[in-house]
Amino acid sequence: MEELTHKAGFVNIVGNPNVGKSTLMNDLVGERISIITSKAQTTRHRIMGIVNTPDYQIVFSDTPGVLQPKYKLQESMLSFSEGALTDADVLVYVTDVVENPSKNSDFLTKVAKEQMPLLLVINKIDLVKSQAELESLIDSWKQVLPRAEVFPVSAKEHFNVSNLMARIVELLPVSPPFFGKDALTDKPARFFVTEIIREKILLLYEKEIPYSVEVIVEKFEEKESSIHIMAVIFVERESQKGIIIGHKGDKIKKVGMEARKDIQQFFGKNVFLELFVKVEPDWRNRENKLRTFGYIE
Repeated sequence: MEELTHKAGFVNIVGNPNVGKSTLMNDLVGERISIITSKAQTTRHRIMGIVNTPDYQIVFSDTPGVLQPKYKLQESMLSFSEGALTDADVLVYVTDVVENPSKNSDFLTKVAKEQMPLLLVINKIDLVKSQAELESLIDSWKQVLPRAEVFPVSAKEHFNVSNLMARIVELLPVSPPFFGKDALTDKPARFFVTEIIREKILLLYEKEIPYSVEVIVEKFEEKESSIHIMAVIFVERESQKGIIIGHKGDKIKKVGMEARKDIQQFFGKNVFLELFVKVEPDWRNRENKLRTFGYIE
């Protein structure tokens, strides 16, 4: 590796909820780092995924979708997204073919003022009916972010993602790596266990339940061929605890079975997973709890 030509940089992915930021990041990184569901507000933390080659290191950062905060948890999520505007070497703003370019105009105004290279990714173009429709959409976005380079992509179909990746590599500054060359993420193993469990809750429960839930791993005991995990699912009300557990424990059993499969695949080891449910009233608005759960430093 030539230190004088090696490139490294932070590439931060921002945008509104449900436009496919996590799908795009997972495609760029080539690993399942961020959880993906059809529900909004899936990503709560800022999650880094690292791509290494002998010639460069890209530190991708997936951020929560930008929204108007209704409680302290969402204030913290917004701060992760706004922080991503200030420490990027390359900024990737993700939208899709159905989103109105005027949505969340305050955040877009901040994006437009930043001086680092800006790539505008219009995702889900597999849903566009004609080239004329796509060109009209690009023109609309050019009015909002005039200096951005535009990349129409379909992250789900892996369309044009390699061209986006090539441009990101071109824009990286010359720099030594920031992390070890074998690093995949800045997050510890326990973090991905909580994300996988939370993803299953997002998929298996309706309405407010998934958004009232936080998961903490209390035990992560790794041996050569197996891992013993004890995790606690926190909810805000006693009634939510009953819904999570289900009739005779059927619901939580399903969460455990589905999560265990993915955790085993993620770590490549047999997993023994125990789940418990606890009530923590109004945790989304309590600063001490948000600090405990890693939303506030």
